[in-house]
Amino acid sequence: MEFYAKQIADLVGGRIEGNENAVVNSFAKIEEGHEGAISFLSNPKYTHYIYDTLSSVVLIGNDVKLERPVKATLIRVDNAYESVARLLQMYQSMQPKPTGTSPMAFIDETAEVAEDCFIGAFAYIGKGVKIGRGSQIYPGAVVMDGSVVGEECTLYPNVSVYHGCKIGNRVTIHSGAVIGADGFGFAPTAEGYSKIPQIGNVVIDDDVEIGANTCVDRSTMGTTHIGRGVKLDNLVQVAHNCEVGANTVMSAQAGMAGSTKIGEWCMAGGQSGFSGHIKVADKTFVGAQCGVIGNTKSGEQLIGSPAMDAKDYFRSFAVYRRLPELYKRIGQLEKAINDKR
Repeated sequence: MEFYAKQIADLVGGRIEGNENAVVNSFAKIEEGHEGAISFLSNPKYTHYIYDTLSSVVLIGNDVKLERPVKATLIRVDNAYESVARLLQMYQSMQPKPTGTSPMAFIDETAEVAEDCFIGAFAYIGKGVKIGRGSQIYPGAVVMDGSVVGEECTLYPNVSVYHGCKIGNRVTIHSGAVIGADGFGFAPTAEGYSKIPQIGNVVIDDDVEIGANTCVDRSTMGTTHIGRGVKLDNLVQVAHNCEVGANTVMSAQAGMAGSTKIGEWCMAGGQSGFSGHIKVADKTFVGAQCGVIGNTKSGEQLIGSPAMDAKDYFRSFAVYRRLPELYKRIGQLEKAINDKR
């Protein structure tokens, strides 16, 4: 399928510099551009590629100033990254989706599955399960008894949804993710550790995406809750009774201990960790490998482990880097004082 630069500009609300009839039929990174491809430039580190890229069209910010002419047709937009995301979403929506139910899938007779769903080979749909229209359950995925999957959801191969969980509309869960496994609850006794039954569930709101091999544990009692629009990367751990507020994003290997509550529009970097029973306020930014052990204030930017304000951290780190030099100077001062005695 082909599009003209003018059509693309109209779709993203952009302004053309160059040939409005340039033809696009594929996407490419700017450094790997080829004829017929559309690329984008949002990171200043890649600006030098735009002068020699072979892509036919490049999305570029209105504020980017170029030092010399380029071969490609430019489409100027407010936010190039957001614009290419919109185009990729449109492209993906145009791809054909699988339909029908494989004869090798198991669907319990009490389950309610909308007619236009896709159920792949060796998928398991348990008792009383409800799956909304347009949803896709790929091969090997499991939806256990009493769970609900909303409309236009995608469960990729080998996703496991335990019993009694509720998944909203337009939710995407990638391969190997586990929703609703038991939380880590054990009571110490004289003989060892006695398991505390986890009788709650997991509720996932609309428009959530959960990465591969991520785990969201069921609550001991009540609900582990993932809010609307949350995006969890691969290998994220959400423990029992946690809450993740709407539109929060968490990078790979981030982990939450039990009963942690993270607010809305927060950002958590890779390998960041959250102690249990704390409240992370809305719009908190948590840097990579940051260890959050207490409550936060809205809008805080935290770095380090234990976590501290980013400005304080960098000031402290500047001193830390000078410790060898300071240690040497203290030794010299001590020697000078002792020599005068």
